[in-house]
Amino acid sequence: MAFELPDNLHPNCAPIAWMLGTWRGNGHGDYPTIESFQFGQELIFAHDGRPFFHYMARSWIIDEDKQKVRDAAIETGFIRGVGEGRFEMLLTHNTGIAEIWHGEADNGKLEWTTDAVARTETAKEYTAGKRLYGNVEGDLLYAFDMAAMGQPLQPHLWARLKRA
Repeated sequence: MAFELPDNLHPNCAPIAWMLGTWRGNGHGDYPTIESFQFGQELIFAHDGRPFFHYMARSWIIDEDKQKVRDAAIETGFIRGVGEGRFEMLLTHNTGIAEIWHGEADNGKLEWTTDAVARTETAKEYTAGKRLYGNVEGDLLYAFDMAAMGQPLQPHLWARLKRA
């Protein structure tokens, strides 16, 4: 079944309309302060005609046979289309972190960086991020670079997801 754009798509969201729907797949995580890991993930991008998408993601750690070991990160927020291919994202995490992101989309690619990061007293130290989402051969590929735990901005997560 082919993906169809919704009739009520807000024009400010058009540059990322390809992201709408549910995506599932596997990825890899790495960082100097932790052991490398594999994960499964589901991303959901929903739209109701207003100039934003609701975004929700959940992930789980998998073993070498791609079997679930345990639940992992959950994040949710809003991707706001502000016009001319520019976007803002408000994002919260189950780990006690809230972020504001700014970015631009063009030709099946959305790239953003953090503008502000806030965290609860018990959240781990995290200071900045950079995300890249791309439509590659109909799949959603992404990479997340992170600055945390005294480390400079560097690759942390990458995954390839297929439309569910």
